[in-house]
Order: sequence, then structure tokens, then C-alpha cells
Amino acid sequence: MLLRGLKGGLVLSGEKEGWKLPPRYDPKGVEGRIYDFWRGGGFLRVEVDPDQKPYTIMMPPPNVTDILHVGHALNNTLQDVLIRKHRMEGMNALWQPGTDHAGIATQRMVELSLREKGLDRHQLGREKFVSETWTWKGKKESNIIGQLERLGASPDWDRTRFTLDEGLSRAVREVFVRLYEKGLIYRGDYLINWCTDCTTALSDIEVEHADREGHLYHVRYRVKEGGSFTVATTRPETILGDTAVAAHPDDERFRDLVGKTAVIPLVNREVPVIADALVDPEFGSGLVKVTPGHDPNDFEMGERAGLEVIQVIGEDGRMTEAAGEPYAGLDREEARRRVIADLEELGILEKIESHHHAVGTCYRCDSVVEPLVSTQWFVHMEPLARPAVEAVRDGRVNFVPERFSRVYLNWMDNIRDWCISRQLWWGHQIPAWYCNACDEIIVAREDPRRCTDCGSDDLTRDPDVLDTWFSSALWPFSTQGWPEETEEMGHFFPGDVLVTGWDIIFFWVARMIFASLEFTGDIPFDEVLIHGLVLDSEGRKMSKSLGNGVDPLEVVDQYGADALRFCLLFGNTPGNDLRFHWDRVEAGRNFANKLWNATRFVAMNLDDEFTPTSAAEMEDSLELEDRWLLHRLNETAEAVSDHFDRYQLGEALREIYDFSWSEYCDWYIELAKTRLNGDDGSSRQVAQGVLWIGLEAIFRLLHPFMPFVTEEMWQALPHRGDALIVARWPAAEEFLCDPEARDEMVALMDVIRCVRNLRSEVNLPPSQQVSIEVLAPEGPRKRLQGAQQYMRHLAGVHEMKLMPEDGAQPRQALAGVAGDVRVFLPLRGVIDLEREVARLQKKLKEATDLAERSKGKLGNQNFVDRAPEEVVQKERVRLVDLESEISHLERRLREIRS
Repeated sequence: MLLRGLKGGLVLSGEKEGWKLPPRYDPKGVEGRIYDFWRGGGFLRVEVDPDQKPYTIMMPPPNVTDILHVGHALNNTLQDVLIRKHRMEGMNALWQPGTDHAGIATQRMVELSLREKGLDRHQLGREKFVSETWTWKGKKESNIIGQLERLGASPDWDRTRFTLDEGLSRAVREVFVRLYEKGLIYRGDYLINWCTDCTTALSDIEVEHADREGHLYHVRYRVKEGGSFTVATTRPETILGDTAVAAHPDDERFRDLVGKTAVIPLVNREVPVIADALVDPEFGSGLVKVTPGHDPNDFEMGERAGLEVIQVIGEDGRMTEAAGEPYAGLDREEARRRVIADLEELGILEKIESHHHAVGTCYRCDSVVEPLVSTQWFVHMEPLARPAVEAVRDGRVNFVPERFSRVYLNWMDNIRDWCISRQLWWGHQIPAWYCNACDEIIVAREDPRRCTDCGSDDLTRDPDVLDTWFSSALWPFSTQGWPEETEEMGHFFPGDVLVTGWDIIFFWVARMIFASLEFTGDIPFDEVLIHGLVLDSEGRKMSKSLGNGVDPLEVVDQYGADALRFCLLFGNTPGNDLRFHWDRVEAGRNFANKLWNATRFVAMNLDDEFTPTSAAEMEDSLELEDRWLLHRLNETAEAVSDHFDRYQLGEALREIYDFSWSEYCDWYIELAKTRLNGDDGSSRQVAQGVLWIGLEAIFRLLHPFMPFVTEEMWQALPHRGDALIVARWPAAEEFLCDPEARDEMVALMDVIRCVRNLRSEVNLPPSQQVSIEVLAPEGPRKRLQGAQQYMRHLAGVHEMKLMPEDGAQPRQALAGVAGDVRVFLPLRGVIDLEREVARLQKKLKEATDLAERSKGKLGNQNFVDRAPEEVVQKERVRLVDLESEISHLERRLREIRS
């Protein structure tokens, strides 16, 4: 409903209710007060209402580690825009808030904090350390919620959940037990990714691979039966753990070598030479060392060949006793240097080459990850992945943009089992107990008192915790009360859309999909809206090392939350990275000020007798500009809703911006001024009504994007209802469509712009009235006959002569074109023609001289060949612009002399 009906209690004057607009908009004085008004008024509260259509967004829970960054600001602003719009549409709109315990990240931050006090977690013990971390969580969560409030985020904070709260912990335990009972969770010794700094296992997707410059070491190995060969490696310290050498089975060069015995340098271990298809014949000599304890491919080869696994690097990153003397106890980097020196001393290090290769690092601390064989818990993924793949392939879950579905499917089609145990204290402790009497493993929903096999009470609980993403995977349904069949589960689940960055499609999105399908039988959400990263103005990723980061709260402090939201949304398109420009923040602030001034103008021109009315009630009294504005408002509302349907939120904001700034403020307000100050009371009332209708609809359209300033302005005007945040979303009305008024007004505006341009060319002051002559076909001529008042007020024209299109052109007049209308501004008696001719001649000479110099440059082959391409191209563009200016100046001189 856009304009036809007006419902709710009428507040005739916002100022009488204490909502008075000062001369300047001050976000600091408004935003906190407005947010308190929303919360205090219960406008953010959401209760299950079976009579309302639900709309659900799950907030990606921020980690309780530190302050939010500008990427969080983008993500939460996008969600807030969607939830505000659907709330205004009358839906039972739930934006489920919460925070994540973030096992590795939070434990690391707390340990660093303890380190500053000269303590470590082992001195405190597990119980006290966990208690200390809960205290940390309380402070950080409060800060995070406060930051989101300052950004304008409007979830139901009374529903805030935490991934370690009692309800979610119960859900996590239920899922673990069910998967274990189905044989989909198992425990075993496998090669895993180990962070020696965080001292925990990592899943494959928690390892980030970065290209680094390293070295390739070519080492000569001896063959027991006689002879030798060369092996190339990037990690010479792991030679100490070699248990085989391998060649590709199709590599003819080493056919006679396979089956023989190699002797490992430094440790003199005799190992077999094997054949395996994993070997790349192009790498190094084509022969590779096999270290099953420290390389995933080697571990796989070792499994097939039944090789011994020797772990020479420990969980602390130091060489183990298995490395032997003199290496045991050395840091792995120090051991590398010692091994290289010893190989050189033996004369078997043949050469060292520079080598660019990918190195795996911990996604939290950036330490180099060490592949280690370890006893861990895993989820068998293939049976869980199959239905999650089908859900995307058959369109039940859609990615926006669609191209990200291919990223998802490619990963899911090649998924590996998920290592879910972490050697931490902060997190969901694994619900598994080991019987010390009979080695039975007990996995249970409730803490067991005795062994289920032998009855012993000598039980030890597994000390490890679950991967953070294990609990995050359950977020869409655990937050709604699962495994209980709650009202919320039946109403708000599954959700409508998830808004997230592409970088956690694997970490989170995929896991939520398979978890929801496995435990609820339904998808977690219908659509996944992917946004890009926020880059700096030069397109670089923000980082501490570059010093180019942007603190969103500093932006809010300086410009206000609405200006920041405008910057993050204007021109934003799904899936694409966004460059942060300070001038766009300023544009957002300027837009708020523009509307503020317009609101103050409208408020001052609505007298005490003004009562909001609908366009339908004024339909017979509407003038051309009224019909045009209402038609364009109708088109804008329709276009904005269409952009929302396609998640083109940046384009939706652009539509509102263009209509508000140009058509409403720059045109309609100016057109309405003559009627507001005129003697025709009826026309004045209609202008007041349309001014109010247009501005109030702008507030409703813009509110999801810039909520603070729109609520403040809406409250200051006469309005119906308690708050803009729950006002009805504008919907297009067919009866307002008036393409004839649009065409007539556009033609008139083109003529006015043309006259303004002609006046500016000869620097006529706004107060100076002029005469113009217009040559036009019959149709445009008729439309312009009643436009004298508009021309006088908006173009400074006191007389307009309308003539047929083939009429005689006036002499000594500037000419302009507006569509099929030609406009002439006679200059005799208006300006000093001799002085104007002299001015134009001077400019023409300057432009001609510059053009000649530019032609000379471009005619110099030495310049064209040697100057940077962008410099040459810039010069070519400059010449084109100069030639265009010369042509324009010559035409103006002919017109004045005619």
C-alpha cells in the first residue's frame, strides 16, 4: 500500500510530541536516542504469530574475541536492511542474534591476556581457565552487541544465543551421540593438520595455503645393492623420518630401482624403493622421499605399502627422540639448519635451488602447520554430503549469485572426513569416556557413572573439545529449541536467507546444510546471499601490515551510522568485493543533510490545519507536477521492491537516492514553492499534501538503509502510527500510473535545463530575467503553452515565444536543443556582445594552441613509442576534448555574430 489508505492513530504534529528538528542534523544526538526508543517501545521484539507469515534470518554469530571490523559492518547491514523491509511488510520477521565461542581464537586471546600477567593456562588449571574465559566472553559479548546496536542492527536481542549456552550445548551433545550411534563419528590414528602454536588439530579447511619463496634441496641417497640416486625435498629435516623412497610406476627411468633397498642419509635406515601413482615424475629427479609421519600424500602411500610411521617432529614443534642425536629437542627450523650442515659435510647435498611453493598455515595464528599422525575424532562425511549436494543441485537451496553454487558443489563432491577434535579447554568437551578397566569407549547423552561393558566406575573423560564449527553447523535449528519440538522450530525454521561472505562457504554454509538435512529432514534456509570483501580504495585487502584498515565505529563517531551504511550499500552487488571510499561516506552524510533540510522546509510549510490525506482523495485536484511526482514515486517504489526481490540492494538504494535528491528535492519542492506562497488556497493544500505524501514515502523506502535519520524525520512530521520501523512498506498503486504526465514533465524539465545551461555559458545571474524563443513541433509546443509559470520560477524566463519548428531563428542568440525542441536565448541587450566575443576569441585561441601542442606530441613517434601507454592515451583523450571545445566555441561565435 503506497498512498491510497491511511490507517492508525493520527499524530498531526511531530513537533508537539517533542520531535523537533534543529537546523542541522547531528547523528550523535539522534542515533542513541532513536535506538533506545526502538528497544524501549518493544519494536524489536518478535513473538511467534501463526497468523503472520514468518521471515527468518540467522545472524552469523560473531566470535567473542575482539571488536567488529568493517566486514562485520557490511554483513550485518545487509541483514538489517532485509529484516527491516520484511518487518515493514507485516511479516513475523525474526533476525536471530547470537555469538560464537570461537574455540581456538578465544582461547588464544585469553592465553595472551594471561601471558601479560605472567601466567599460563596450565598454572590455572582447566576449571579456573574456563571460568576466566567465561568472564572474557561476558565482556566481549556485551561490547559486540553494543557495537551492532550503534550500526543500527535491529534483531530481537532478547533472543540472543551463545554457542556454549545450555540449550545449544544440549543440541551439540545430541548430535554427537546420534552420529556416533550411526557409525558416522569415529576415533582413530590418522595424519592431521597440527598447529604447534595453538597446540591443536585443525580440519583441512582451517589450513590456509599461501605461496612462499623457499628452497628445494637435492640430496644423494645410497642404494644398498650399489649405486645412488638423488631426491629433492623442501623439508630436509624430515629425512630423519623417511621410511621409503618412491617412483611413479610408469616411470621407465627407475623400473630397475623399484624393489631395491635405499639407505636414508644421517640415520642409515634401510628402506624399500616402492612404486606409487601419487608420485609426480616431473618433480625433482622423479624420485621422492616418503615420510608417512609428516606428509599427507606420504601417509597415503605408507598406508598402501604398509610402511612404518616415524614421527620426528612433536606437537610442540621440536624434534622427538625418534629423530636421534644430535637432533632430538631442536626446534624444527633449527633442526633444518643442522641437517643441511650435516648433509653438506658428508658431501651428499648436491645443490640448493630457490623454490616457490604453497605452505599451509593456521587460519588463526598464521603459524606453519605441521602434518602429524595423531589420535583424533572424525566425522565420516560422504553419507552426509550426498543429500547436501542434492539440495543445491535440485534448487531447494539457491546461492546468490548462482556462480557460488559451483564453488560449494566442487568442494562437497571432493569432501574428506572432518577432524572434529581440538586439543583445547574452551569449547564443547567431547562426550566420550574411557574405561580404565576394560578400554571400553562410552559415548552418552548424560554423564555415565559406570562402564556399560564391565561396570567399573574408573572412567576418564576425553579432554578434547569439539571444533567450533561443529556447534555453528547446528545454529539454524539449535537456536530455535531443537531437539525439542518448540513453537519456534515449527514457525521460524527453516529460514529464508543466510547472508555471509564467500570465505566461509566451506567452514559454515555447507555444514549447516548437511546438519539440517540430517537432523531435521529439511534445509536450513532457502537462499544464501553471498557478499564480497571490503577492500580499501585502491582495491587492496585491509590489513594491519598495510595500515589501511577502517574501524566502523570511528566512521560512526565522525559521520553517523547512516552515512556508513550508505557507503557500504550504495553500488554494492551480490558476490562482488566492495571498495571503501571516504567520499562515499561523505555522500551518505550529504544525502542525510539534504533530506533533513527538505523535511524542515516541508514541516515549516504545513500549517496547523494540515491533515495527511491520500492521493486518491486529491485525484481531481492534482496539477501536472503533482501527477508527475506521484507517477515517479510509484515507479520508484515498484523498482525498489523489484531490486529487493533480486537482492540488488545497492541498486535499490540508488533508485531511492536519485528520486529523493533530484526529482523530489531539486524539482518538486522548487515547483511547489510558487503554490505554497500563492493566493490559491486549494492549490496550496494539494501541494502540501503531495509534499507530505512524497516525503513520507521516501522515509519508508529509505528506512531499511538509513534507519536513524529517517525515523527522526518521520516522527517530526504529521504521521499515522507509532514508529517508522513498523510502518507499512510502500507498494505501487496502479491508479497513480500517469505516463502522459511523466512525458510532459520530462520535456518541460529538459527545456528548463537547456535554458539554465545557456544562461550559465554567459554567466547570467539568477535574478536576471530573460526572453527566449522556442522552435518546436505542434505537440511539444502545446505542452509548453501552460508552462510559463514554471519557466519564470525555475529558469528565470519572463517571456517565452513559441514558434513552429520551421520558424525563423533569431539573430545573435545562443542555441540549445532539448529533445525535438530548439531553444534560443537572444543576447542583444542582455550582455555586452563585444566583450563576450572577445572572451570567446581568447578561449578559442587558448584551446587551439593547446590542441596544436597536443597534436605535436602525438605526432612525435618517439613520444608514442617510449611514453607509458596510459600517458599516451591520456594525451589522446585530451586532444579529443580540446577539439570538442574548439568546435563549441566556434559555433557560439557564429551564433553571436549572426
